[in-house]
Amino acid sequence: MISTTAVIGATGKTGRRVADLLEERGHSVRRLARATTPAFDWERPEGWRQALDGVDRLYAAYVPDLAAPGSEAAITRFAEVAGDAGVRHIVLLSGRGEDGARRCEDILFASGVPATVVRASWFIQNFTEGMLRDAVLTGVLALPAGDVREPFIDVDDIAAVAVEALTGTGHEGRVYEVTGPQALTFAEVATLLSEINGREVQYVPVGFEEFHTAVAAEAGPDVATMLTELCGEVFDGRNESVTSGVLEALGRPPRDARTVLTEAARVGAWT
Repeated sequence: MISTTAVIGATGKTGRRVADLLEERGHSVRRLARATTPAFDWERPEGWRQALDGVDRLYAAYVPDLAAPGSEAAITRFAEVAGDAGVRHIVLLSGRGEDGARRCEDILFASGVPATVVRASWFIQNFTEGMLRDAVLTGVLALPAGDVREPFIDVDDIAAVAVEALTGTGHEGRVYEVTGPQALTFAEVATLLSEINGREVQYVPVGFEEFHTAVAAEAGPDVATMLTELCGEVFDGRNESVTSGVLEALGRPPRDARTVLTEAARVGAWT
């Protein structure tokens, strides 16, 4: 019988890479998202059981974020459904320094389904293919981060750790807290982007109220509130330290921001 690994969030930054890497290594992969068949939608739990039927292992990225309201109830139900479906191992993407995410991790570990957590710092790819790509193009990074340092992580490293946890041995019950090899301020990242991209990028620290107003205009008040509260939580200095999670999982160090951003520029991330 062929073992099937499901990837929930297979169209997202991490899920797409996890699915690709698994397939490159010869594994049978079921890519799951809201638009797949079968579909997996975190807001429609009635479809979860069908989506997980016949799945042996799975990678899950919760949307919108494990720190969002309702996430604990969702993860509780998700673990129950996965267990009933016969899933033997769950690898969950989590956010570093998020109290709500930590509660979700605890729920999963207590569920009885063998699990591994990949607890990640801020993605470097947020500047190349995510929410801050447009800001890089306009030349202004406006965030309520002050001069706090963040050890930005390469999403390809996250995917590699997740795949090792899914396919290797001895990873059940472990938390891999993954960061890049150095902590940078957003001002330092802006300088790095300017150098690599050939156009000036400025970091402008803003207050939480101003940030909330700007996000609400683009994404609505609920998203703005969630992101503002999350920024207030993780930009208090708690995440400034560098960890050895990538080295522990893969036996090699993580890639640095300069390398990742240089490669992104080479393939036209901002064109």
